[in-house]
Order: sequence, then structure tokens, then C-alpha cells
Amino acid sequence: QVQLVESGGGLVQPGGSLRLSCAASRSIFSFNFMGWYRQAPGKEREFVARMPSGGSFEYADAVKGRFTISRDNAKNTVYLQMNSLKPEDTAVYYCLGRDLLSGNFWGQGTQVTVSS
Repeated sequence: QVQLVESGGGLVQPGGSLRLSCAASRSIFSFNFMGWYRQAPGKEREFVARMPSGGSFEYADAVKGRFTISRDNAKNTVYLQMNSLKPEDTAVYYCLGRDLLSGNFWGQGTQVTVSS
């Protein structure tokens, strides 16, 4: 069973930074892509950023220029560096690993709260 474990969430003031981590139980290259999604209270889960196994990284318009997705192959870990955080970034952030043969794998989520 594939496991994705997120960490790094917390409370941060507006303008601050956080780095989220997503540790996978298998090689991240075995996924067709890995990405980050978020869900704010009362809203649907939305796309934040994704990293195909080959190809360009993609970002939601709301986070372009502020968030950066990256990976450490040796650690089977994907990161989301979040800078210039805004209150509207408050949400539970989820890691997704998509395997076209096996389907989608989600982490348990990590809470990010941006507030003064």
C-alpha cells in the first residue's frame, strides 16, 4: 500500500514562509506526477502545484511567483516552499501521487493557517 505523509504545516503570520514536505513510501518517479492540493473550510479541494515525472512544473494562478514545488529523489520526498503567505492561503494542504495504472494516492493533509 502506497503511503504519502505530509508535514511542515503550522501557524504563520501574513508575509511569512513555510515549507511542506511529502514523503512517499516508494520512488516518486514511479508516479506519473506528484502535486499539492488544498482545501479551505467550506470550499472544494483545489489544485496548487504539480510536478510531472517529465515536463514543466505547473502552478495555480493564485500561487504563481510565491510557491515553489521541488523534490529530493534520494529521500522520495516532494516539497512545497510557500513564501509571502496570505490569509487566503489558509487551508489543509494535501499531497497527491498519481499513477495512471493504480490511481490516485492522497496524504492525510497538513493544516496551514495564515493569521496575525
